[in-house]
Amino acid sequence: MYNIDLFQYKRFPTRAVQVGTIGIGGHHPIRVQSMTTKDTMDTEGTVAESIRMIDAGCELVRITAPSKNEAENLAHIKKALVDKGYNTPLVADIHFTPNAAEIAAKLIEKVRVNPGNYADKKKFEEIDYTDESYQAELQRIEERFTPLVLLCKEHGTAMRIGTNHGSLSDRILSRYGDTPEGMVESAMEFLRICRKHDFHEIVISMKASNTIVMVQAYRLLMKTMLAEQMNYPLHLGVTEAGDGEDGRIKSAVGIGALLEDGIGDTIRVSLTEAPEFEIPVAQALVNRYKNRENLPAVIAHPYNLNPYQYQRRISHSIDNIGGKHVPIVVADLSHKNEIHPASFFSAGYAYSVPMDKWNLSDLACDYIFIGDHVLSFEIPGTLGVIQNASAWQNQKHANCYPLWNLEDFKTTSDFHEKLNFVRLDNSLCTDENLTFLRDKKNVAVVLESNNPLRMMDMRAAYLALIEKGIEIPVINFSQYSNEDEDSFMLDSAADNGALFIDGLGDGIWIQASNIASQRANSTSFGILQATRTRISKTEYISCPSCGRTLFDLQETTAKIRARTSHLKGIKIGIMGCIVNGPGEMADADYGYVGTGAGKITLYKEKTVVKKNVPEENAVEELIELIKEYGDWVEPQA
Repeated sequence: MYNIDLFQYKRFPTRAVQVGTIGIGGHHPIRVQSMTTKDTMDTEGTVAESIRMIDAGCELVRITAPSKNEAENLAHIKKALVDKGYNTPLVADIHFTPNAAEIAAKLIEKVRVNPGNYADKKKFEEIDYTDESYQAELQRIEERFTPLVLLCKEHGTAMRIGTNHGSLSDRILSRYGDTPEGMVESAMEFLRICRKHDFHEIVISMKASNTIVMVQAYRLLMKTMLAEQMNYPLHLGVTEAGDGEDGRIKSAVGIGALLEDGIGDTIRVSLTEAPEFEIPVAQALVNRYKNRENLPAVIAHPYNLNPYQYQRRISHSIDNIGGKHVPIVVADLSHKNEIHPASFFSAGYAYSVPMDKWNLSDLACDYIFIGDHVLSFEIPGTLGVIQNASAWQNQKHANCYPLWNLEDFKTTSDFHEKLNFVRLDNSLCTDENLTFLRDKKNVAVVLESNNPLRMMDMRAAYLALIEKGIEIPVINFSQYSNEDEDSFMLDSAADNGALFIDGLGDGIWIQASNIASQRANSTSFGILQATRTRISKTEYISCPSCGRTLFDLQETTAKIRARTSHLKGIKIGIMGCIVNGPGEMADADYGYVGTGAGKITLYKEKTVVKKNVPEENAVEELIELIKEYGDWVEPQA
């Protein structure tokens, strides 16, 4: 297995690695880091930005070093920070340039290398290797990588071996494909070289913009390292998460799914925003896992999932719930003082009085819970309403369904013929109760937990259902009392992310009485989108900017979003430079990549379509490209 205990929180005991003044892994706290966006040759600007990051709580500052000049300038940046009283470790970010890494290793505390482009090149070529020719390539890589290993060992410099899903080498892709297995093997090749030279000051990362791939890769890495008697600390992150709500939810889904299982020693939340704004988000995620070590284990059941490959739990369908239907969204309006047509606006439904017509948005939920309220108006035919069982029994309005406690449902004869929602938690997953539920064709379970280890507790309940062969559809219910929207989004995304990534969930129902109903509803859709289980809006795979960036990422992302946000289901990659170009956005339908000062290259998937488009025309050219390939629809007025 990939961790210590799936039913009790325990941080995986990695070895401690010293990075300047701080330790990573072992018994050290989970560290928070970020990356500068200024040109590394702008010493004053990089120092000022680093100080803003450090003052916000950044514990490691990463700076790009794309060539020898930038690597050498790290010495000046380091000295300026120390002169101002800042001793925070610096990390050199290296792509393509081993000589820059070797310079940086003598000057600062840590270097990050990407196995996909440190000694390999990426041309999207498929190469048919024999075992002998593949071994020869490994020997070549060892010869290229060993000087850096020896330099780091000599100078006490730590190293991050950072694999990225989108920048796997042609060699790895040819043998392993674009897979988590390929990501892991890419890192393991470099790890084995380090171990051969008795160098162990290493941190590993497995980043991807696809949260399912990212989580599976880290889990598989843990399993592989354990098999080879390694326990290096892990740096967690979701690449190109984006900005705003989307970026926060996507980061919390991926990073949170691993932290929930005690995996991770340092994190970076990659947002298309100023780097100091990443820090509070990362800190909030880390703070969720303080004081969990002494919590009692949840009630466990036999683990019979494959954590390294996505497979949705089998369930039968009831109307639009379960089976092959996408997970439903339940909006919770039970806390409203009264229910009227305008109440439904926050759930994606707008009623026009003059036209006597309902209009649905892309984020129109599937069901609305109104608690003990009753309906006094007609609702859209595609919408279901859930009421507490007692309220439903008194009204029985069309398209309304009851919510039952399990004991009440077991004893009643006055239930809905087609669909009943029944509350269940892990403590109720007894043989008697599961036997009762086994063959019910008119029940959807609402799975909840009051356990501080909410995700583990709900996972255990799913395992009980799977063990007994129960295929009733299940909706994941969670309740929050957060006062601010950011912490609510992070908590709900982390709690629900691991479940949906593991195929556990036919729906999501979030109750958040202190958060605006519209935000709670959009967060539900955001979690499903981030876990790739239901696509309801345009997805932006947008890098967080760094010193390599060739245009204003925040401004450009905003422009592209303003023109394309209505294109439901389309993925658009927005990359600041070629390093984060076709590889990092390999999952995107269209790409917008900075390839020179004021010059943009446009992609259709991995293929270059237009080169060196002037930046002032590039957004319009992107729109024309989307039209050319038939994916454009005009926005509705």
